[in-house]
Amino acid sequence: MNDEQTWLAVAAAGAVALVLLLACALLWRSTRRLAARVAELETAAHAVEPTEARTTAAVEQATYVITAVDQDEPDDRTPGAPLVPARIDGALFADIVARESVVKAAGLAHGLRRALAPETRNRIRFEMRREVKRARKQRRADLKAALRDLQARERSGMTGEDAA
Repeated sequence: MNDEQTWLAVAAAGAVALVLLLACALLWRSTRRLAARVAELETAAHAVEPTEARTTAAVEQATYVITAVDQDEPDDRTPGAPLVPARIDGALFADIVARESVVKAAGLAHGLRRALAPETRNRIRFEMRREVKRARKQRRADLKAALRDLQARERSGMTGEDAA
């Protein structure tokens, strides 16, 4: 590995580190905002309904069927009625959002780890070399065909001049 390749590798590693640092900062910032919003929702929910027994009773009352495949009679729900309860607990909301964020971050990390794996880089390098060789062969074949065509035209042009 020469100096230029070393500097290129260092620059690429620095760029990846910078992108990861930026992603972590954005994730941290969004979780802080989310925590503040959840706290705000919890205070608002406790101000409206002080007892937790009422909220659990309302949640237990509201059962919804997502599909009507197994039902013979039509759905008696009014059109436009919500499929979920009007309020969910702030902790449940935070849990759902946190899980979704963790799943997305894990998927991104897995994809990056897989994309930057040595096997993948070697496979990409192999495919690139094969494609470069194929393109060179194709250019040589096109050049030879063009030269043959040019020579054939020159021969046909010369025989036409000689005949005249």
